[in-house]
Amino acid sequence: MAGVSRQAVANWRTRYRDFPQPLVELKAGPVFRVGPVRAWLRRRKIPMARIVSLINLKGGVAKTTTTVALAETLSSQHGKKVLVIDLDPQTNATTMLIGEKKWKSLNKKGHTLATLFKDALDPTNRTFDLDKTLQKGVSDVKGANSIDLLPSSLDLIDVQDRLASAPSGQFYAQTPIDLLRLAVKPILDNYDVVLIDCPPNLGIITLNGLRISEGYIIPTVPDVLSTYGIPQIVKRVGNFSKDVGEDIEPLGIVITKYQENSTIHYNVSRDLRGRGDPPVFDTVIRQANQIAAAAENQPSERTLKQKYGYGDLAERYIDLAAELIETLEDL
Repeated sequence: MAGVSRQAVANWRTRYRDFPQPLVELKAGPVFRVGPVRAWLRRRKIPMARIVSLINLKGGVAKTTTTVALAETLSSQHGKKVLVIDLDPQTNATTMLIGEKKWKSLNKKGHTLATLFKDALDPTNRTFDLDKTLQKGVSDVKGANSIDLLPSSLDLIDVQDRLASAPSGQFYAQTPIDLLRLAVKPILDNYDVVLIDCPPNLGIITLNGLRISEGYIIPTVPDVLSTYGIPQIVKRVGNFSKDVGEDIEPLGIVITKYQENSTIHYNVSRDLRGRGDPPVFDTVIRQANQIAAAAENQPSERTLKQKYGYGDLAERYIDLAAELIETLEDL
């Protein structure tokens, strides 16, 4: 993580009383939990990416729009270097950021994350190329010049169910949930923030995203169907967190597509805030046709307001990004 030798780590353990304790001491060396070590390195001013997954088991809750809007706001308003990892086979985050024509070209050449997961099914014939897959300087928003993308593919639909039977690699060093982590490890800390758009399920591909995340956000429409699966998400991710020995915190719920004249939206939003676990972000993204239209990538640059709508629409994403930064700093 810090690009230092084992001896340097040994020196840190001797010199600094607050250095995290290892989970276990093996003959090959100590084994540490990633989260506490990354937090310790941040306190020492060593750049470490903040990695966040966005997930909901229900589709149509503006999960992808929230992911892309946060990326574009963090880049344009806060100067953050952002990586978007699109794990959703619907590929909406990908087409929002690079357009359908560019995506089709990449997909035809195999330069998407589907190739990474296909390689796990045939490890003797690996073709995934991280450099060619990584798309740099994406987005059509003016000033959002520091966003990179690892694009998705419709092929992930077919790959998902086959991953459970993927070979574990030489010396059993690789499991299906570690594929993404091992692939992107060399580049993660080139970024300030990594946002992962997960599929609307808790399958192996979603677990790949959660495996490298320190926290997750649940965007949801405040209605019964969209919020029904939230307790299941929290419980399952909590169990997964324990299984892998890493903290994956529920950073909060983002209320999306809010209709102020809807009694159901008002009541469900109130109930979510009343529970307090997971917490609910203060910022509410209201329903607006302009936000739906933002999904189409434009050939020329446009401002946040031109993309997400005038009035208070763009400001709401700006407020949400500021809340996210504050939340991450408190971890």
